[in-house]
Amino acid sequence: MSVQEYSTSGVSIEEIAKNNNFTTHIDAGFADYMDSVDELAKFRDEFHLPPNPHGPEKTIYLCGNSLGLQPKRLKAVVMGQLDKWSEQGVEGHFLEPTPWVDIDATVSLSMSKLVGAKQSEVVIMNSLTTNLHLMMSAFYRPTASRNKIVIEKKAFPSDYHAVVSQIQLHGFDPKVSLVEVGPREGEVTLRQEDIEATIAEHGSSIALVLFSGIQYYTGQLFNMARIAEVSHSHGAIFGVDLAHAVGNVPLQLHDWNVDFAVWCSYKYMNCGPGSIGGCYVHERFGNGNAAPQEEPVQTDLPLVPSSQSADHLRFADVEPPQPLRLAGWWGHRYDDRFQMDPRFIPAQGVNGFRLSNPPVLLISCIRASLDVFDEAGIDRLRNKSLLLTRYLELLLRSELGDAVDVFTPVDPTQRGAQLSVSFKCCKPVPGSSEPPAVNIDAVLAGLNKAGVMCDARRPDVIRIAPAPLYNSFRDVFDVVLALKSVLGSL
Repeated sequence: MSVQEYSTSGVSIEEIAKNNNFTTHIDAGFADYMDSVDELAKFRDEFHLPPNPHGPEKTIYLCGNSLGLQPKRLKAVVMGQLDKWSEQGVEGHFLEPTPWVDIDATVSLSMSKLVGAKQSEVVIMNSLTTNLHLMMSAFYRPTASRNKIVIEKKAFPSDYHAVVSQIQLHGFDPKVSLVEVGPREGEVTLRQEDIEATIAEHGSSIALVLFSGIQYYTGQLFNMARIAEVSHSHGAIFGVDLAHAVGNVPLQLHDWNVDFAVWCSYKYMNCGPGSIGGCYVHERFGNGNAAPQEEPVQTDLPLVPSSQSADHLRFADVEPPQPLRLAGWWGHRYDDRFQMDPRFIPAQGVNGFRLSNPPVLLISCIRASLDVFDEAGIDRLRNKSLLLTRYLELLLRSELGDAVDVFTPVDPTQRGAQLSVSFKCCKPVPGSSEPPAVNIDAVLAGLNKAGVMCDARRPDVIRIAPAPLYNSFRDVFDVVLALKSVLGSL
């Protein structure tokens, strides 16, 4: 059987080992066997693996949740655009190959498939936090009675900063208008019922629910479809930060009825440090008028109509008002954009939210990456990822035991590729001013000497993220043995 067949059949790692005459899965030979039946193993050769400064072999790279590896085909694609610029100058905007004037359209179909949306609902533009502000400027329309934003506690700081500043920009107090859903005492991840209870508790006072698709620290994958449903039942907009979800897990933004989403492209998408972000807006909002209003705008009406009781409102049953958007010339419809008319007529769909012309070199990086995803397929990548991460979890628990706490959810439907691991030897002693027994930096340094690259969240956590495009089962086996050796030497 292949890795894909093993994954879809639901057979456990232990059973796979037993059925193939391995006495245990804690065996380099078993890891090599799994790599030998992996149809996606060939994609590892599509990426530049960093050299190991301490040995002849390549680095075991497990930082795809922070910065993905460079696709080998990327340089040729980018150089092609540099050559086009040198040969065509300004005429490159309209001349083949790949006219720059609509170069972002060349990646929108592949991108829409990756996030589960219609092509008209997806655009590549700006950076994640910039897009988040643009989306909130359109969708966070607070009123005296409906002004709260619900987010997960310990959201990525940039999201938190953006939300707080938007609340303040509209004249409200974050101490009142910001609602954080946190874990229960003694727990690290969130319970779905607590998310729903918080939304229900604040009900008609919520203007926006904004969650991560996957929580950056814990690796928890949230039930976006259900949160959208609950948010809408109380008349609230639902938006998602997909930084750690896009390219990691299959998404169905349109079918889940998500209102808007934003993401970066430099993590699991492998598009390069600081590369351009993406944005999704559900088609029901895609044709709003961003032109100045001639009539005074009513300021005590929520974006989502709530003439019905909030407890009975079903978002899909009403026609939501179109959001007022910040406008720029590249959001003007294509047909007469270059006539330079001061009147703004938005392009159809999410394209009407664009502000400026697309950065050609960054779009080229997206193109090179998405070509790999198109060939591999996100569903097949997810199938492999489920087994990779399960194998990592089994090895961590069996080889390191009580020395570590894997606090990412055990349920595979509630996590992506990443496992977050807390080291008991690195934990601060409660009530003591004394430093922990082992500094997490010492663990990282030991791993680095062993040729392993992963990242830390201080004071005591390492995030390990085997990316199915370029990580192998042998990578997973070797990193756990390296970690065992490092901890034993400290």
